[in-house]
Amino acid sequence: MNILRGKGLHIILMMNIIILVSGCHKNSLSNETKEEPMNIKEQAQDLLAQMTLEEKIGQMTQVDRRYLQNEEDIKTCFIGSLLSGGGSRPASNTPAAWADMYDRYQSIALKTRLHIPLIYGIDAVHGHNNVAGAVIFPHNIGLGATGSSALVEQAARITAEEVAGTGINWTFAPCVAVPQNERWGRTYEGFSESPDLTSTLGAAAVRGFQGKSLSDGGSILACAKHFAGDGGTANGKDQGDTQLDEAAFRQIHLAPYISAIDAGVGSVMASYSSWNGQKMHGHRYALTTILKGELGFEGFVVSDWKGIDQLAADYYEAVVQAVNAGIDMVMVPENYKQFIENLTRAVNTGRVPQERIDDAVLRILKVKYALGLFNHPYADRKLTASIGSASHREVARECVRQSLVLLKNENSILPLSKTVAKIVVAGKNADDLGNQCGGWTIEWQGQSGAITSGTTILQAIKNAVSPSASVIHSADGSNAAGADIAVAVIGETPYAEFQGDRDDLSLTSEDMAVIRNLKNADVPVVTILISGRPLIINEALDLSDAFIAAWLPGSEGSGVSDVLFGDYDFTGRLPHSWPRGMEQIPVNAGDPGYDPLFPFGYGLSYQ
Repeated sequence: MNILRGKGLHIILMMNIIILVSGCHKNSLSNETKEEPMNIKEQAQDLLAQMTLEEKIGQMTQVDRRYLQNEEDIKTCFIGSLLSGGGSRPASNTPAAWADMYDRYQSIALKTRLHIPLIYGIDAVHGHNNVAGAVIFPHNIGLGATGSSALVEQAARITAEEVAGTGINWTFAPCVAVPQNERWGRTYEGFSESPDLTSTLGAAAVRGFQGKSLSDGGSILACAKHFAGDGGTANGKDQGDTQLDEAAFRQIHLAPYISAIDAGVGSVMASYSSWNGQKMHGHRYALTTILKGELGFEGFVVSDWKGIDQLAADYYEAVVQAVNAGIDMVMVPENYKQFIENLTRAVNTGRVPQERIDDAVLRILKVKYALGLFNHPYADRKLTASIGSASHREVARECVRQSLVLLKNENSILPLSKTVAKIVVAGKNADDLGNQCGGWTIEWQGQSGAITSGTTILQAIKNAVSPSASVIHSADGSNAAGADIAVAVIGETPYAEFQGDRDDLSLTSEDMAVIRNLKNADVPVVTILISGRPLIINEALDLSDAFIAAWLPGSEGSGVSDVLFGDYDFTGRLPHSWPRGMEQIPVNAGDPGYDPLFPFGYGLSYQ
């Protein structure tokens, strides 16, 4: 309950008039001394009882750091959370600069009347992927191919430690979408088409991020996303409509959230998508009745980037709908003063009950206490030094080894010999770290080229062979004559949400030309496909002597060469059914007349 209520309604109204005029209010009141409560909930309740309405609404507001009009707004607007969206970073993209930036923002937040620390969020979805020099793990589709909850948990733990090393305490991960249509540009963010595998690996990721206790060093808050049904939209349309009856919706798309909640996930992000025509950001039945009520989720729900804006043309109405539906923290992320003004007005006019505000803020405060932010608000510089370390990269390399799926190995051409006289390595993805990492790497959509630290597949092959072997790079495969073996590294270039949607998943003419050039040179061809989803590969498969689905392996290309040359066996299995052609998409295990090119779970090995 707001303690100002007992002092008269006119006080509340006067304070909120100030907010509506200025957007933010400078509160110079001193902090009250209080006895330390027994547990996290009591601590949060005690703090909530001291808060004004503007302090509460500030806690519900999340701003992208690049859109702060003035850094002092963190204090004067009582901002509860900042984030770095894709590409939102300090001028110097180094771990130390990130930690310095975080500490500066946190120091401002701690100057507020009640000294409530910020919670800072970032899309660390395959490693701390916004930070140059951090280790980049395979995207979730590759981790899904490993089928290993232990490995997923270990990768998430290393990601958490690297994120914590920059001070940041919250990742918008894991994505527990269950992609049902490969046209969707976010397919690679999900582990699998299978709800069961997604549930298992999603829970493992939560355990890795959050550790045994959120307050432990190296633990960060996880966020299961996007609630719910984002992987099931009609025609794989990003932010589209998932048209399913409730029984099917629960079976496919809700199942991973039950596992994530059982694993203790502390936050959930709402989906841009709709369920049978109703936007999830305004879906009270889904967010409140099911998620918070039936499933017993006790953390807080955050909106996606400007997600509430899609609810209504009138922004005020959008704010009212979202908060009443069950959104606790709003990723604004730009016009934060407008959001604060509108939510304040909505509470004062009774459109949003005070009880809804108090519930949202209590959920946020409990997480902040659980993270230990009140006692340890700043970056742990001991962790900063380990970002991108050799030991972390070795785990990522193991993830790559276990993610590779062997689809064809005619005449047992694999494994390759390290002493072969001449190898030609061709294709646009052979020596391109950015293509190898995919979207959500340094930039939101990703970027081709040497965008961070790591080892390309070409370099990995060069490192693996004996000194007597000759490794020739040919971008188009045109100079392969006389080689003993050719490796074509082809496939997709980086993309992320929205821009990654495709109506045609055929290989490009450029990629096909590489394979044909190699084949015309009468050289055995091993094709390595870099992609965020199954593509249409029929002709390429026929022309190749061996074919490997390598997904988006990340920064450690040596994991590919380790298996290519037989130091390790292929153990990866398809986390998605592989379609014969576009006309067969969507194709998922259990469909009537199921007959894909390769079934879910397929994968060859050397043994």
